[in-house]
Amino acid sequence: MRTHGAPTTAALRLPDTGHECAQARAFTHRTLTFWQLGHCRDDALSIVSELVANAVVHARPDNPADEVAPGVWLKLTLRPRHLVCAVTDQGSGLPACPRTTDHLHEHGRGLHIVDALSQHWGWTRSAPTGKTVWAMLPTRRSVRADGTATP
Repeated sequence: MRTHGAPTTAALRLPDTGHECAQARAFTHRTLTFWQLGHCRDDALSIVSELVANAVVHARPDNPADEVAPGVWLKLTLRPRHLVCAVTDQGSGLPACPRTTDHLHEHGRGLHIVDALSQHWGWTRSAPTGKTVWAMLPTRRSVRADGTATP
Protein backbone atom coordinates (compact mmCIF):
# COMPACT_ATOMS: atom_id res chain seq x y z
CA MET A 1 0.00 0.00 0.00
CA ARG A 2 1.32 3.44 -0.88
CA THR A 3 0.43 6.74 0.72
CA HIS A 4 -0.98 9.10 -1.91
CA GLY A 5 1.58 11.73 -2.85
CA ALA A 6 4.39 10.04 -0.91
CA PRO A 7 7.86 9.89 -2.47
CA THR A 8 8.53 6.68 -4.35
CA THR A 9 12.31 6.85 -4.25
CA ALA A 10 14.63 7.08 -1.27
CA ALA A 11 18.43 7.20 -1.48
CA LEU A 12 21.22 7.14 1.06
CA ARG A 13 24.98 7.60 0.62
CA LEU A 14 26.86 5.21 2.87
CA PRO A 15 30.28 6.67 3.70
CA ASP A 16 33.17 4.37 4.54
CA THR A 17 32.64 4.21 8.33
CA GLY A 18 32.49 0.51 9.09
CA HIS A 19 28.78 0.81 9.92
CA GLU A 20 27.38 0.78 6.38
CA CYS A 21 25.24 -2.34 6.80
CA ALA A 22 23.64 -1.09 10.02
CA GLN A 23 22.94 2.31 8.44
CA ALA A 24 21.45 0.65 5.36
CA ARG A 25 19.19 -1.61 7.45
CA ALA A 26 17.94 1.30 9.58
CA PHE A 27 17.26 3.41 6.49
CA THR A 28 15.43 0.51 4.79
CA HIS A 29 13.36 -0.16 7.92
CA ARG A 30 12.30 3.50 8.18
CA THR A 31 11.52 3.76 4.48
CA LEU A 32 9.43 0.59 4.35
CA THR A 33 7.55 1.65 7.47
CA PHE A 34 6.75 5.00 5.81
CA TRP A 35 5.64 3.20 2.63
CA GLN A 36 3.56 0.76 4.70
CA LEU A 37 5.49 -2.25 3.39
CA GLY A 38 6.04 -4.09 6.66
CA HIS A 39 5.21 -7.38 4.95
CA CYS A 40 8.32 -6.92 2.72
CA ARG A 41 10.62 -5.80 5.54
CA ASP A 42 12.44 -9.03 6.46
CA ASP A 43 13.31 -9.99 2.90
CA ALA A 44 14.24 -6.40 1.98
CA LEU A 45 16.50 -6.07 5.04
CA SER A 46 18.28 -9.33 4.19
CA ILE A 47 18.75 -8.31 0.54
CA VAL A 48 19.98 -4.82 1.39
CA SER A 49 22.40 -6.22 3.97
CA GLU A 50 23.89 -8.65 1.45
CA LEU A 51 24.18 -6.10 -1.36
CA VAL A 52 25.76 -3.45 0.87
CA ALA A 53 28.15 -5.96 2.46
CA ASN A 54 29.29 -7.10 -0.99
CA ALA A 55 29.84 -3.51 -2.09
CA VAL A 56 31.82 -2.65 1.03
CA VAL A 57 33.99 -5.79 0.94
CA HIS A 58 34.49 -6.42 -2.77
CA ALA A 59 33.94 -3.17 -4.61
CA ARG A 60 36.52 -0.65 -3.55
CA PRO A 61 37.53 1.68 -6.40
CA ASP A 62 40.55 0.43 -8.33
CA ASN A 63 42.26 3.78 -7.95
CA PRO A 64 41.32 5.65 -4.74
CA ALA A 65 42.79 8.84 -6.23
CA ASP A 66 40.08 8.90 -8.92
CA GLU A 67 37.82 11.94 -8.81
CA VAL A 68 34.78 9.74 -8.21
CA ALA A 69 32.77 10.20 -5.03
CA PRO A 70 33.76 7.40 -2.64
CA GLY A 71 31.27 5.35 -0.75
CA VAL A 72 28.30 3.24 -1.56
CA TRP A 73 24.80 4.40 -2.49
CA LEU A 74 21.59 2.62 -1.52
CA LYS A 75 18.46 3.45 -3.46
CA LEU A 76 14.99 2.07 -2.74
CA THR A 77 12.33 2.55 -5.40
CA LEU A 78 8.67 1.74 -4.95
CA ARG A 79 7.01 0.75 -8.20
CA PRO A 80 3.34 -0.23 -8.60
CA ARG A 81 4.04 -3.93 -7.94
CA HIS A 82 7.67 -4.09 -6.84
CA LEU A 83 10.20 -2.71 -4.42
CA VAL A 84 13.60 -2.28 -6.08
CA CYS A 85 16.64 -2.35 -3.78
CA ALA A 86 19.74 -1.06 -5.61
CA VAL A 87 23.31 -0.61 -4.38
CA THR A 88 25.83 1.38 -6.42
CA ASP A 89 29.59 1.32 -5.88
CA GLN A 90 32.69 2.37 -7.81
CA GLY A 91 34.44 -1.01 -7.93
CA SER A 92 35.12 -2.69 -11.25
CA GLY A 93 34.53 -6.25 -10.03
CA LEU A 94 31.30 -7.79 -11.26
CA PRO A 95 28.90 -9.74 -9.03
CA ALA A 96 29.18 -13.51 -9.17
CA CYS A 97 27.54 -16.41 -7.36
CA PRO A 98 30.48 -18.65 -6.48
CA ARG A 99 29.90 -22.38 -6.61
CA THR A 100 30.96 -24.18 -3.49
CA THR A 101 30.49 -27.68 -2.18
CA ASP A 102 31.07 -26.52 1.41
CA HIS A 103 27.63 -25.44 2.63
CA LEU A 104 29.09 -24.31 5.96
CA HIS A 105 31.55 -21.88 4.38
CA GLU A 106 31.07 -18.34 5.75
CA HIS A 107 31.65 -16.45 2.51
CA GLY A 108 30.15 -16.65 -0.96
CA ARG A 109 26.47 -17.08 -0.04
CA GLY A 110 25.29 -13.46 -0.28
CA LEU A 111 24.08 -13.44 -3.87
CA HIS A 112 22.56 -16.89 -3.40
CA ILE A 113 20.49 -15.37 -0.58
CA VAL A 114 19.54 -12.40 -2.79
CA ASP A 115 18.53 -14.84 -5.54
CA ALA A 116 16.40 -16.90 -3.17
CA LEU A 117 14.57 -13.91 -1.65
CA SER A 118 14.02 -11.72 -4.71
CA GLN A 119 11.78 -12.15 -7.71
CA HIS A 120 14.56 -10.88 -10.00
CA TRP A 121 18.06 -9.51 -9.49
CA GLY A 122 20.89 -8.32 -11.68
CA TRP A 123 23.48 -5.64 -12.23
CA THR A 124 24.24 -2.74 -14.54
CA ARG A 125 27.65 -1.19 -15.25
CA SER A 126 28.09 2.51 -14.53
CA ALA A 127 30.28 4.89 -16.49
CA PRO A 128 33.16 5.53 -16.16
CA THR A 129 33.56 2.94 -13.40
CA GLY A 130 31.39 1.01 -11.01
CA LYS A 131 28.10 -0.79 -11.11
CA THR A 132 24.65 -1.02 -9.60
CA VAL A 133 23.42 -4.35 -8.24
CA TRP A 134 19.65 -4.51 -7.82
CA ALA A 135 16.96 -6.88 -6.61
CA MET A 136 13.18 -6.71 -7.00
CA LEU A 137 10.65 -7.82 -4.42
CA PRO A 138 6.91 -8.08 -5.06
CA THR A 139 4.96 -5.61 -2.92
CA ARG A 140 1.59 -7.31 -3.12
CA ARG A 141 0.74 -9.94 -0.56
CA SER A 142 -0.35 -13.34 -1.79
CA VAL A 143 -3.84 -14.44 -0.87
CA ARG A 144 -4.49 -17.92 0.50
CA ALA A 145 -7.42 -20.07 -0.65
CA ASP A 146 -9.38 -19.01 2.47
CA GLY A 147 -9.02 -15.34 1.47
CA THR A 148 -6.45 -14.34 4.11
CA ALA A 149 -3.22 -12.58 3.19
CA THR A 150 0.13 -14.27 3.68
CA PRO A 151 2.53 -12.51 6.03
